[in-house]
Amino acid sequence: MITTYGKDTVIKIITPSRLHITLIDLNASLGRVDGGVGITLNEPSMILKAKKSDLNGIRVTGPKSSDQIEERIKKSVRAVMGQNEFGVNIDIKRSFPMHVGLGSGTQISLASGMAVNELYDLSLSVRKVAELVGRGGTSGIGVTSFEAGGFIVDGGHSFSEKGAFAPSSNSLVPPPPVIFRSDFPDWDIILAIPNLAGTHDEKEVDIFNKVCPIPIGEVQAVSHIILMKMLPSLLENDIVNFGESISEIQKVGFKKREVELQHPIINVIMEEMVKNGAYGAGMSSFGPVVYCVADNPKRIKKDIQKILDDSLGGKTFITKARNEGAKIFEYKKNSDPV
Repeated sequence: MITTYGKDTVIKIITPSRLHITLIDLNASLGRVDGGVGITLNEPSMILKAKKSDLNGIRVTGPKSSDQIEERIKKSVRAVMGQNEFGVNIDIKRSFPMHVGLGSGTQISLASGMAVNELYDLSLSVRKVAELVGRGGTSGIGVTSFEAGGFIVDGGHSFSEKGAFAPSSNSLVPPPPVIFRSDFPDWDIILAIPNLAGTHDEKEVDIFNKVCPIPIGEVQAVSHIILMKMLPSLLENDIVNFGESISEIQKVGFKKREVELQHPIINVIMEEMVKNGAYGAGMSSFGPVVYCVADNPKRIKKDIQKILDDSLGGKTFITKARNEGAKIFEYKKNSDPV
């Protein structure tokens, strides 16, 4: 039995969420595949607390958005602890929905893995925990959001190592290298979450199998937008061109295929956001979350909420980027620092 901190020690972790703007290269003609672009979000966030237990095994308590969260926590804890004997109680204080495009699966896996890493003083890095719990096998945006926050571009994986076009849930390779990371400006980001089930698991695998490889011309077009419009506008604090680059990405490459597979309400929301003053709008990951950047967030939020209320239902809210990673606190029971 590993023993470090006593039973009265509590590990508290507050995670971010993230927007996944696009995968870059699902053609692999240069020998690499995937690559991703994304933004870390301050809200919604996830909070969990972990402490040791006298009994071996994992006990999960607190409000859960689905049973999948509890199972994911248990799987992640076991992956990190390996053959060691241990007992841990994990209490979920706040969560956000799974399979909507905000990266909750990666955040809950990393948070629970890092919690036992801290409790049992295993000295593992975030990236090693990500590898153990099986995250970052396609996009590295969620892992780097947990690690460092901000606006992120990752460099994908060696195709010979990965061996196939596949989502993270079906990939065994480590998280990819970060090739660009920057603080994101203090722009308002509006999120719309329709009451729709996002694509995941086997459906996600099937989509990769059906649409890949993406034609090289479209991969080049996506890369051109990112390199010569999105990144310069970010560094020059140019919200107009940054927003336009988001909208342009929706029309080409793998992102175009992701959008085409969605309910028609997704395109309606993106179009209405732009009509109401957003500089650009897009869908995060496989959706259904739609997002935009704008100077008049309250008006857009109100308009999009009405569209959701009159159709499928859902919620909208205004958030900001988060330019730091997850926060990890260690404290004694009954003395929560935050």
